[in-house]
Amino acid sequence: MNTQPLLRRRGVLALLGGTVLATGGLGSGRAFAAAVAARAGDAVLTLEFDTALNSRLVSNLSGRAVALTDFAPSETVTLADDRIIDSFPYAAQTREAVSDVHGAGVRHTVRGVSAEGLEKTVSLTFYDRYPGFPLINVAWRHTRGEPLAIKSWRLGGHTLKASGGAGFWSWSGSTHADRRDWVQPVKEGFDQPNFMGMNDSDYGSGTPVADVWRPDAGIAVGHIELTPKLVSLPIVASPAGASVALEEARAVTLNPGETLRSLDAFVTVHTRDYYATLDAYRRVMADRGLAAPQAPEGSYEPIWCAWGYDRNFTVAEIEGTYAKVKDMGFKWAVLDDGWQTNEGDWALDPRKFRTEADMVAFAANIRKAGLKPKLWLAPLAVDPGSDLLHDHTDMLLLDENGAVQDVTWWNAFYLCPAYQPTIDYTQALIHKIIGEWGYEGLKLDGQHMNGVAPCHNPAHNHARPEESVEKLQDFWKMVYDTARKANPEAVVEFCPCGTSYAFHNLPYTNQVPASDPLSSWQVRLKGKSLKALMGRDAAYAGDHVELSDGGNDWASTVGIGAVISTKFTYPHEGRGPDANFLLTPEREAVWRKWADIYSAKMLPKGQYLGELYDIGFDKPEAHAVSKDGKLYYAFYAPTWDGHVDLRGLGDGAYRLTDYFNGVDLGTATASAARIPARFEKFLLIEATPVQA
Repeated sequence: MNTQPLLRRRGVLALLGGTVLATGGLGSGRAFAAAVAARAGDAVLTLEFDTALNSRLVSNLSGRAVALTDFAPSETVTLADDRIIDSFPYAAQTREAVSDVHGAGVRHTVRGVSAEGLEKTVSLTFYDRYPGFPLINVAWRHTRGEPLAIKSWRLGGHTLKASGGAGFWSWSGSTHADRRDWVQPVKEGFDQPNFMGMNDSDYGSGTPVADVWRPDAGIAVGHIELTPKLVSLPIVASPAGASVALEEARAVTLNPGETLRSLDAFVTVHTRDYYATLDAYRRVMADRGLAAPQAPEGSYEPIWCAWGYDRNFTVAEIEGTYAKVKDMGFKWAVLDDGWQTNEGDWALDPRKFRTEADMVAFAANIRKAGLKPKLWLAPLAVDPGSDLLHDHTDMLLLDENGAVQDVTWWNAFYLCPAYQPTIDYTQALIHKIIGEWGYEGLKLDGQHMNGVAPCHNPAHNHARPEESVEKLQDFWKMVYDTARKANPEAVVEFCPCGTSYAFHNLPYTNQVPASDPLSSWQVRLKGKSLKALMGRDAAYAGDHVELSDGGNDWASTVGIGAVISTKFTYPHEGRGPDANFLLTPEREAVWRKWADIYSAKMLPKGQYLGELYDIGFDKPEAHAVSKDGKLYYAFYAPTWDGHVDLRGLGDGAYRLTDYFNGVDLGTATASAARIPARFEKFLLIEATPVQA
């Protein structure tokens, strides 16, 4: 299995050449017939196939048929000698009614055979519950001749055409060491392979979906397998538009009669931004057995973390902050990195806790202060010099050369999550923390948790090296189940430090933070993404407000329906080169006001209405939450003087209030939902139905 991104820009653009040819342009020297040979679709989306089984996406979202893409070779095979088989003259089409875990639907199959004797069968299933979201898989059967050496396959290769010069935006589910935005504009030269394996030593995996959109429509592709796969989902800008695809490097030799099958996948069209895609993907995966758990009450409670005191904290200074934490309305006290001697042994640092009885007493003192204790932990990392590494080198994840895999942040190495001794060791540790020390929550931390490389350690007897990749989610299920068995109300926070969350890990956490956001923009876009992937009332936290723009942008957390979090220090300043965490009287007034608003509104428990606004094209940026019959709107811009649209209003009039400033903004109705607005940074509006 390849562990690097697949096609580079030149290869992708070569495949995109078919888009030009299909419309009669000149390019590679051969023309594709544009006559429609087969159709498959529903009321929202139709896939049309020409006589070479090139396809295009025709959207009916606007009430009329609009070709979003041109005919192009959307399902192809690349041979070992780099030749691409992309023409499969049409042979037949069938359709049948189906009913399965996704409900009732219709399955269409379209078949064609290439000059090389490779028969392609495209299966598209349209379900009543998921309009415009067909599930797709492809089979390539070798019918005759010599064995055929294949190195990769590709499906869902479509290019969204430009419209009106507005450009494109994208959502990518891949992980990168530079912790880039998940939502990005697609400009000339944009080329992101979105490999779902390791893109750096300790940055990898993600959510296997790629989405591009223009102001009126978007297209997306992804896979729906129940385990992570080492695929790529490239997004590439070309003169033809913005393209997506799903690709897998899979070296296989097909003898006559043998078949190569793709992964189970989807293609889709939508309006506005990517939210509809991710929301439908979440529901499809829930049908298949992977769904985020319902968050317990504790997952929504405000968080204070001792990280403001850094690793070199003292127990006295942390305990000296509890009274202020409780007075400010925060409910959790999180003991962060620094309580341990190293990552791996997880022995208590004797400068802070001489015995386990001291740790038990520390957790008990948090409860005595009226707070809930949560403990930081970085599973799967082991430090050089630790006893665990000395005694159990067999636990290490090794590459094909027998080398360790680095976890850069802690100067540590990976342990293999698919090796039983690693599992047993971690399970005992989780039970101790929750069941014996008395912590009520875990803060699982580290970019390395999101994904792992294939493991070649001979001591593990893996059936395939990819077992480590595919069984990582089972490891996190063990952690989650162990914590919840010890305490059924335990909060298990998963914080993969700047990575794009791996969807397959999300069923085994009940709280997710913005995870070291680099800006307030990331706080908001990650919130929209995770509400789509986990549910509209997911317990998403904005992470420490000190990481937001200016270190004080509470509005970006509260307005989108996220849990508030801070790492303030009191009564003294914290540590570290960037320490600026002291709760001064000025900060206290602001922090207290936001904490009061949060506790009064509790918007995370509401329903996030991500389909109402386009985070890329709508100005100002807008978000909406429905709760207890009211609608809450959040608008963001450096400065704004114009109008804002209040989408989603029901029947009757609504009284509008700027709930941060306590200002009456008048009334609005669904037919008169555009109101004048002037603000700096943010505007938060509560829309309350006016009783007749």
